[in-house]
Amino acid sequence: MTVSKAMAVAGLVAATLVAGSARADDMLGSYVARISDRDHRASDGYPLSSAAQMVRQDRANWHKFHRRDGDDQGDPWFRSDGSRADLQRMLERGGAMSSATRRAIVNGEPLIEVDVYSDSVRVSIVEH
Repeated sequence: MTVSKAMAVAGLVAATLVAGSARADDMLGSYVARISDRDHRASDGYPLSSAAQMVRQDRANWHKFHRRDGDDQGDPWFRSDGSRADLQRMLERGGAMSSATRRAIVNGEPLIEVDVYSDSVRVSIVEH
């Protein structure tokens, strides 16, 4: 095999790998939400301790209890209890949000953006 053919094959393999990984976790969309004091407490009133629980509670407050903050946007992905449990599991994975984002959610009332992918979520702070 010539050097140019080897480089072409290597390029095709690399492109295939990149395309394959992109399809494995396609972006579905995003939403913005204010994680307010009401999201820091579970539906029955006990305080929540993790950012993942608070983001999940925000979606329960939006979809189930209709307790919405002025900055909250809707989403089509987390309507059911089961899908919100999946959201929390994805939020607890490494890479879903930075430690600074986790601290901002637990210790304050930030405006966040949640990017939703087919197999994961990513959370970032829009405003403290």
